[in-house]
Amino acid sequence: MSDSHRHEGAGHDHGEDHDHGDGDDSGHRHDHGKDHDGGGGHAHDDHEHHAHDVERLGYAVVTVSSTRGYEDDPAGDAIESIVEGAGDEVVVREVVNDDFDGVQGTVNRLVDRDDVDCIVTTGGTGVTPDDVTVEAVTPLFDKELPGFGELFRSMSRDEIGTMVVGTRATAGVVGGVLVFCLPGSENAARLGSGEIIVEEAGHLAGLARRE
Repeated sequence: MSDSHRHEGAGHDHGEDHDHGDGDDSGHRHDHGKDHDGGGGHAHDDHEHHAHDVERLGYAVVTVSSTRGYEDDPAGDAIESIVEGAGDEVVVREVVNDDFDGVQGTVNRLVDRDDVDCIVTTGGTGVTPDDVTVEAVTPLFDKELPGFGELFRSMSRDEIGTMVVGTRATAGVVGGVLVFCLPGSENAARLGSGEIIVEEAGHLAGLARRE
């Protein structure tokens, strides 16, 4: 993967030198039933806010790489472990080359599956010429979720400083399906999926499909 989260193109290998967390994948599930303000006065409002949440999500994990395969995919493995630790299911995993048509076609095909609520791609979000995931996926978005990339870069800044400018992590909604595009390193995959995606995907998926 060309964006090995040196944070994509920077001279710092984010995937090896640092660790975003303690590796405990099971503790990230967000309790949507509790009050976000820590008090008990808004439980009813909070319940209504999450009334449309999808309780158990089906995920597709797509690794974008011309060099990795199914047997050498630590980022994809990390995402699958975190998703399943959160009580959801990875229904399909694929590895596709750093190719515009291949990435776009794969996401388009997975969006049409009835068992897929959320797609997470890893790789191809950097600034090298073969980093084409963002270019391939964003034209498909019905709605963009800019807060995802903003939050991911904010959370990464403590670790890699100003090198966050080299990552283009992004997210959006395609045909009612959530699509998150993460960098290609294991640490980036753990941060994005464990600290953000599994926390909010159920709520966002319910809203995206709300009539």
